[in-house]
Amino acid sequence: MAVIAAVALGVVVGLVSPDFAVKLKPLGEGFVGLITMMIQPVIFCTIILGVGSVASAAKVGKVGALALGYFLVMSTFALTIGLVVGNIIKPGSGLDLNEEVASAGAAQAAAGHGSTTEFLLGIIPDSLFSSLTSGEVLQTLLVALLIGFALQQMGPTAKPILTVVEYTQKLVFRVLAMIMWAAPIGAFGAISAVVGETGVDALKSLALLMVAFYLTCLLFVFGVLGTVLKLATGINIFSLFRYLAREFLLILATSSSESALPRLIAKMEHAGIDKTTVGIVVPTGYSFNLDGTAIYLTMATLFIAEAMGDPLRIGEQISLLVFMVIASKGAAGVTGAGLATLAGGLQSHRPDLVDGVGLIVGIDRFMSEARALTNFAGNSIATVLIGSWTDGLDRERLDRVLAGDLPFDERTMVDDDDDDDHTEHPAPVRA
Repeated sequence: MAVIAAVALGVVVGLVSPDFAVKLKPLGEGFVGLITMMIQPVIFCTIILGVGSVASAAKVGKVGALALGYFLVMSTFALTIGLVVGNIIKPGSGLDLNEEVASAGAAQAAAGHGSTTEFLLGIIPDSLFSSLTSGEVLQTLLVALLIGFALQQMGPTAKPILTVVEYTQKLVFRVLAMIMWAAPIGAFGAISAVVGETGVDALKSLALLMVAFYLTCLLFVFGVLGTVLKLATGINIFSLFRYLAREFLLILATSSSESALPRLIAKMEHAGIDKTTVGIVVPTGYSFNLDGTAIYLTMATLFIAEAMGDPLRIGEQISLLVFMVIASKGAAGVTGAGLATLAGGLQSHRPDLVDGVGLIVGIDRFMSEARALTNFAGNSIATVLIGSWTDGLDRERLDRVLAGDLPFDERTMVDDDDDDDHTEHPAPVRA
């Protein structure tokens, strides 16, 4: 409720006193920075516990392979839907490009240019310990997996180490719970600044693209993902989203899906999905399950091509967008990363269209909201689905949690006093 009130107040301040509102931007940036600070420790502990406490590496491999296959299929669906809608409505027709807009596009291209080789090499950290401080989620993921498999091979002697990691995870979640008290302040600063910077005119000028993008995201989430979830597990998507309502609100306020990543891990474990599934699917999904980003890149590319008077052929659309989705791995939760990826992809494939990126700079912050919300929705559903398919889901507990019988402890984000069958302790490690 405090976050909702803060967002409403931020909108009012941004409209009434835009100059003052822009100065509040550090409040939002500071809160997102605090959350980002906790992401790597959360992922590190969660993956080590999820992988290290499993008796066989085969289970980890099965979950990982199924997750990557599912992510690939869903990303293809997202690209297809974006292409169809974008080609039907042609939102960029009739717009003009001035020099100021062109210079904004060039600046974004410089920030987004990078090769696939650089991306792959960037997964390897400078040292084992720098993976916790680099700010790169994929580096943490790699090192945590290596340590988890090493603990598996150690057999019973790994149990004391797992116990230490388990208590470290509890400590990390306690710190995160303290940080969450600052959420209303962060939301107020973020919303005030963006409304103060763009005002109402920025929304009106490109309303068609924004409306089309939001509707496409809704169509994908509730039409495609909701149907898959219902047919595969019988779970209603609205009951799952009601359970994750606070996380959706947090993302809406900060425009970053990473702000809710630690809470998603805690809530999925609380809902009865085992540590292995959560520890692998959630962090991996944040880098590889980019449904919202795929739709955004598709529609923004078509929009720019139309606005520049040089529509793309179907073959060009597909090859360019596949490149962009690959290039965007690892940056799903970073505000503004989608815009940089868009510019970098155009620079690599169609340099003549780069200037058009400036056309959407003004509304990218609002489109980033839908990107982040869609990415988060896709990852939460993927975790439930893969948990169900790999027998890593306590369905009875999940039903009780979604029904409200086992509420999530918002004060600590961990189930310290949970006397249920579902426990936070890692399973015994067998040789």
